[in-house]
Amino acid sequence: MKCLQHALVSACAVVAGAMPLSSIAAPEMIFFGGPIITMNADDYVAEALAVEGGRILAVGDWDTVLAMADETTRQVDLDGSALLPGFVDSHSHANFIGLQAMSANLLPPPDGEGASVASIQRLLREYIKSESALQRELGWVIGFGYDDSQLAELEHPTRQDLDAVSTTVPILLIHQSGHLGVANSLGLEMAGVGADTPDPDGGAFRRESDGKEPNGVAEEYAFFRLIFSALAAADEDLQDRMVLAGTASMASFGYTTAQEGRANPEGMAAMKRVADRGELAIDLVSYPDMLMVEELSPSRSYQNRYRVGGVKLTIDGSPQGKTAWLSLPYHVPPQGKDESYVGYPAIDVATVNSNVMRAFDEGWQLLVHSNGDAATDTLLNALRLAREKHPDVELRPVLIHGQVLRKEQVVALDELDVFPSLFPMHTFYWGDWHRDSVLGPERAENISPTGWLRERGMMFGSHHDAPVANPDSMRVLSATVTRTTRSGAVLGAQHRVDVMTGLRALTIWPAWQHFEESDKGSLEVGKLADLVVLSDNPLTVDESDLAGLQVRTTYKEGHVVYQQDER
Repeated sequence: MKCLQHALVSACAVVAGAMPLSSIAAPEMIFFGGPIITMNADDYVAEALAVEGGRILAVGDWDTVLAMADETTRQVDLDGSALLPGFVDSHSHANFIGLQAMSANLLPPPDGEGASVASIQRLLREYIKSESALQRELGWVIGFGYDDSQLAELEHPTRQDLDAVSTTVPILLIHQSGHLGVANSLGLEMAGVGADTPDPDGGAFRRESDGKEPNGVAEEYAFFRLIFSALAAADEDLQDRMVLAGTASMASFGYTTAQEGRANPEGMAAMKRVADRGELAIDLVSYPDMLMVEELSPSRSYQNRYRVGGVKLTIDGSPQGKTAWLSLPYHVPPQGKDESYVGYPAIDVATVNSNVMRAFDEGWQLLVHSNGDAATDTLLNALRLAREKHPDVELRPVLIHGQVLRKEQVVALDELDVFPSLFPMHTFYWGDWHRDSVLGPERAENISPTGWLRERGMMFGSHHDAPVANPDSMRVLSATVTRTTRSGAVLGAQHRVDVMTGLRALTIWPAWQHFEESDKGSLEVGKLADLVVLSDNPLTVDESDLAGLQVRTTYKEGHVVYQQDER
């Protein structure tokens, strides 16, 4: 029996056969009083929605749904707020969101006060005085989110800048991109980094004018050496608290499915411990780094809200940090590089080819971080080789970021059945920087080219890559729709999309990305009651107000997992 989708309601998808309404159990909850944006194939906006047993029992008009209620049914008046499917995270790093929440907030406005080296020094001194639990447990001071592109100096802080804060406590600052960092002199010493330390493959220690002494700034695998040293004392309890803090943050922005998009062995163990104790409030999907985790067992089934969804491979770095691997030089090269500088790969071509093939051989879903177009050329070539060997396997491989895609690469992604998880949020946070320093005006217009994808009818995910940016779903939506930079300019008007498309990129399309479209991503009978209540209707507010919409309540399978303060 085909279930009705509009004014018709009923529980035909929940109960076998065509049963009379009177024989169906009354719902636990009914939502009404605001637009219910179902995100189904017809873009239907309903008047009421019923929930029973953690799933959607009915969606339709108010009179029909209300007829299902009895005296035990809780009626939730939305009072004009909008109800949508819970958001599905297309890409982030849930564990490191937790680390960010425990660290000194060095983000620039509007998310923090890190607007200059002096302000960063002030924030670090205040954080040290607070004697945070993280500082006590690690023995390090960690600051998260500084961004050289937004500092008054337009330069990275140096070890001398951090030595001015403390020479007795090791300090590590994590760049907002998550691909670079800065340590003070003691931090470098504790990590075993000095003038004689060579640059690792796929990374670099920036040097002072003598070309030898590290100035404190580290890129990619050189930065990883610093952060591994800083986190060496992290015990299981701290790791577990990071998982809980990260997923709680995601829930506060309306996400009911979160992703850990590059898990290490310690993070994998922590996520499983938290899940085994039944402490995860929302679903969490992890993708272990293929080059770091030896035991890999992806599954499409959750155990206590956790599963390993596939594997992750990282080919290059960050465009705003100028470590992404481009085919043409950066518009303005970073300090110490000449005008031919194009960034660099994090791993070699042979490693890319062998690991992409391994994922196809094993039948694992593969997420690949590729920002620069040279990196994406390498990915596409590896995928062609894998497709030749496995022409019919459905793995839904995912391109993560794809900031500097060329139009012919979009065609290739489509032909190779690659799902693009793009980062239009860059247009707000770094759009001006891309135009003026990273890529120049022409290439910057086409970062995260959603318009080219839609010309071909392609689905895509729109992500925040938290903790690179806050996991702010409405900022993601706003950037995907408006592509407005911090300065108010529109970057790449041809890639703007309508609000419904932007919402699809937060709901049903990333649900498909994760092989979960039958359970998540739209409000339809039989699907999980993963819901988010927004302060207003995103389909009717002015596009300039999208970023200001607030998450009022998040429900996971009908249970409240986040409630906004009433203040």
